[in-house]
Amino acid sequence: MDRAQQRQQAVSFLDRHRAPPVLFLPNVWDALSARLFATAGFEALATTSGGVAWTLGYCDGEHAPWPEVVAATARIVRVAQRPITADIEAGYAATPAQVGAHVAEIIQAGVVGINIEDGIHGAMRSLEDAVARLRAAREAADREGVPIVLNARCDVFHLQAGENEARLAVAVQRSKAYLAAGADCIYPFGLRDLETIAAFVQAVGAPVNVTGRPGMPDVAALERIGVARITIASAPTLVVMAGMQRLAAELHTSRGFDCLKGAMSRAEAQKLFELE
Repeated sequence: MDRAQQRQQAVSFLDRHRAPPVLFLPNVWDALSARLFATAGFEALATTSGGVAWTLGYCDGEHAPWPEVVAATARIVRVAQRPITADIEAGYAATPAQVGAHVAEIIQAGVVGINIEDGIHGAMRSLEDAVARLRAAREAADREGVPIVLNARCDVFHLQAGENEARLAVAVQRSKAYLAAGADCIYPFGLRDLETIAAFVQAVGAPVNVTGRPGMPDVAALERIGVARITIASAPTLVVMAGMQRLAAELHTSRGFDCLKGAMSRAEAQKLFELE
């Protein structure tokens, strides 16, 4: 994909945040998961920082070497043949300038969107710092000439920052500042209550991304209250990891092979990667 195609893909990806139907993005962690979700029919994909880090052999939380994250993302872009938005946590960077440099590098990997979060080591960044990092990300995208969708993750609910009664107001205040700094979409990570989600969507007045979790209303219900985008974070990775854990335990315990029944054939696997 050349830069002109990437630019147009980014414009179209942003348009999908502005009108129903809701944009439902599964989170992928490597080339294989990306190809499987793409062939299932999803129109675009997001990465999960946890899944990518674990696949690379590191803990989540910006422990994976940044060049390896960029390379893994480039592989996902290549095989997905879909718009990809990358979870780059807080930018793998100590300063806004470093955020900007890393945003340029992940854009060069082919993505059309990123997440930037405002939490740091279990606490909230200052509003000024969070805004500066988002502004640096947007300026980097402008320099690269790709209008990526900047998804600003607000961790007020996730980190349970402040008094419960004030969290909605604080999250809305932060979100409006993030939009003014160049964000296109707001991601109130950890927010699961349908009534509060509806109030947040109305108050922010911009596209909102929520995380689908077991026990939450389905996609249609979230769309009805105005949610623009739904992701599912590291859940798919963890589901697959649990299945592999069960398989490993059964193979070790049974010393038999019946647990290998029902596998995808090698021909089917090969066909997945017969890319145009």
